[in-house]
Amino acid sequence: MAAFIQKLFKSRKSPETAGKSRKEIAEQPRVPQEDLRADQRESQLQLLKGSPSQEQLGQLAVEGVTADIRLSAAKGLNDPEQLQKVQKQAKGRDKGVYQTVKQALQTHREELERQESIARSIATLISNAREQARSEDTKLFQARLEALTNQWKELESQATAEQIQQFLEAIHRCRERLQDIEAARAEEKRHSEQRRQREETLELLTGTLEDLKAGSSDALPSLSSLDALQRTQENRWLEATRDTEVSRQEQKAYESSMQALKNHLSALRRLTQERDRIQELTGLLDSDQAITTGQQDQAKALIREIDWPADFPKPALLDRLRKLAGKRPEKPVQSEDKGDQKARTEQLKTTLGKLEAALEAKLFKESRQLLKTAQNQFRELDQRHAKPFQARMQLLMGQFRELSDWQGFATEPKQITLCEQMEYLAEQPMEPEAKAERIKELQTEWRKLGGSSDRTLWTRFKSASDRAFEPCKAYFEAKSGLKQANLEKRQAICDELQTFLEQADWDNIDWKGAERIHQTARQEWKAAWPVEFRDNRQVQKRFDELLKRLESPLDEERRKNEGLKQAIVNRAETLIEHEPLQEAMNEAKALQSEWKAIGITRHREDRKLWQAFRKACDQIFARRDAQRNARQEATEAADRKASELLGQLAGVTQESPEETLRDALEKLREVKGNALSSDMRDRIQATRLQLQQALDNSLLQEKVARWQELVRVRGNGGVDPSDLPDHWRTLATEQADLPERELVIRAEILAGTESPAEDQQLRMEIQVQRLAEGMGNTEQSDDRLAELEKLVAQWCLQSSESTAEPALSERLNLALAGITRQ
Repeated sequence: MAAFIQKLFKSRKSPETAGKSRKEIAEQPRVPQEDLRADQRESQLQLLKGSPSQEQLGQLAVEGVTADIRLSAAKGLNDPEQLQKVQKQAKGRDKGVYQTVKQALQTHREELERQESIARSIATLISNAREQARSEDTKLFQARLEALTNQWKELESQATAEQIQQFLEAIHRCRERLQDIEAARAEEKRHSEQRRQREETLELLTGTLEDLKAGSSDALPSLSSLDALQRTQENRWLEATRDTEVSRQEQKAYESSMQALKNHLSALRRLTQERDRIQELTGLLDSDQAITTGQQDQAKALIREIDWPADFPKPALLDRLRKLAGKRPEKPVQSEDKGDQKARTEQLKTTLGKLEAALEAKLFKESRQLLKTAQNQFRELDQRHAKPFQARMQLLMGQFRELSDWQGFATEPKQITLCEQMEYLAEQPMEPEAKAERIKELQTEWRKLGGSSDRTLWTRFKSASDRAFEPCKAYFEAKSGLKQANLEKRQAICDELQTFLEQADWDNIDWKGAERIHQTARQEWKAAWPVEFRDNRQVQKRFDELLKRLESPLDEERRKNEGLKQAIVNRAETLIEHEPLQEAMNEAKALQSEWKAIGITRHREDRKLWQAFRKACDQIFARRDAQRNARQEATEAADRKASELLGQLAGVTQESPEETLRDALEKLREVKGNALSSDMRDRIQATRLQLQQALDNSLLQEKVARWQELVRVRGNGGVDPSDLPDHWRTLATEQADLPERELVIRAEILAGTESPAEDQQLRMEIQVQRLAEGMGNTEQSDDRLAELEKLVAQWCLQSSESTAEPALSERLNLALAGITRQ
């Protein structure tokens, strides 16, 4: 190849001439120079048409025979090294080649820069995606992720397989992080909603209990309403505490309120069931019959059976039963002494005065005791004497609640001081007896402050107390009587267990109470420590045997109850596909009530059963949600269809042709309103009314225009009776013949148009006459139109021999025109 290139570009002696003298060479025949250049040009063109290498193109670009060959070769160069070499050699020699390779080098550098920029952008995107996956900033997380994804779409074709894999892995982590963020937000929203539901439940229970406590003793609350309230709020609390944290104080407040409501509801239910029997017994109070001991015993038994809660006002019926139970036999019934009520009223007034003074002086304990006394005295009054004090009692109760809140705020610094003193005492070495006495003093001061609702503060004080007493414990444990006392305590525990097991009626036992006895016995046994090991052997053996005797029936009852709960789970699972759905949901709610009524179970097994039962119930109610969503989708589809129809009818106005208005109304009537939302239904109805009004106006204008034409024909010489509507003769005969002027004035009155000044007096007389006839209040447009039609009919049916005055005809037509503008 090199020899061929040399042959193209250099005049070198051929082998045949080598070694010959100049003279011999001169004597040889010469080849024309033009033929040689032609051969070289032809050889170089053939090389260009083939597939020359970059090196060959570089040599052609510099040493080509013609400018076209050099330029073509330069344009075919793309190797940077050859381009730079040609640029140096062509500089100052061949401007066209120089500019060409210079531009090619510039383009090459720009392409390199573009590739480097793309590479940097890809690396930056991958880095940003990784940073996004690790970022703690969750604001606009999804928007930033979408921006990264959109930017990557533009550069993905330029990335390597490794870079694509790195970016996809980072985006996958980002999406996992986004799912976690969304799940956390959804979980937070659920917890927030559950917290709101719990607050509303507690507020409703508290308000209900306060209303029951402040209620009248004469009117009993509705049993069905209270029962429904108790059940709904119990289910509501169950849902509001599922899979969420509930503070101990909040749970305790709910259990306390719900238990109080259940106690009141149970007592009210028993009172309602025994109402007839109580009324029969208390009827003796209003008769002259003697009350026997048996009747009093019956009354006492009913009072014990009803067991009315002390915190709620006693019903009047129960008070009468108490009077019956307290009367001596053989004595006639007497009504309550009015002076007794007056005395109680005076006592309550005195107590309320003291309570107001105590509240004003911020005496918390005295106020609490006085308020309790006042509430008891208030309940002893009958309705007539108690009513004047109700507002005052409620006001003082509110003031006491404020004082209670302030008491907690005021005592907190003192309690913090006691915590600090107890913590300081825990660090001080002291004689055990003196240290124990000081601990007791601080604990007494804590109790005098009324305790603390702040669980953290109480835990701090309790922890400091325990640490302070720890050195004293060793001292007291060293006392000779401590181990003996604990041993005696354990023996007493065994004796109590023995007595309980011997007297227990396992067929009618309170299983929850028996389980609590089992737990309490174990706890108290552990607490009775230390003991002497040798002395404790027999006692421990006896205790273990007694526990086994107690655990055996408990385990049997637990297994039985677990079987009942398993049966409930099976029934709930059969309801998952049950139809109708409402019946399935009602049955599921009933199963929840049955679940609560079942007694003790093993905790772990109960948890598994509950999860299975909860899952089945969730699936049942998920069907309801699915149906609700289906109805919502149907409503949205109907709304979209109706919205499209309204958009199509947007161009229909009051000026549209009658046929267009009728078609639009027909399309609106085809819309089924029961599938629409209320807003869309209102829009359809409003559009229908608007189009109907436009159609009515169009028909009215058409009718009035026809009347005006007939009036003009009548003014020009008479109307052919065949051109008039058939019923006009009947309309004309329904009223007396009127002069034309009066007829026109009546039309102007109906249309609300003005009459000329010369006819004002006659118009006034006609209006008075219409009022006397009861026609002056004809305000409906249909009534006015009917009256006006009668007038037009009488006008047109006038004798053809008499020609109407043109002015009156014009006035009548103006009146007709006025009716269409109303």
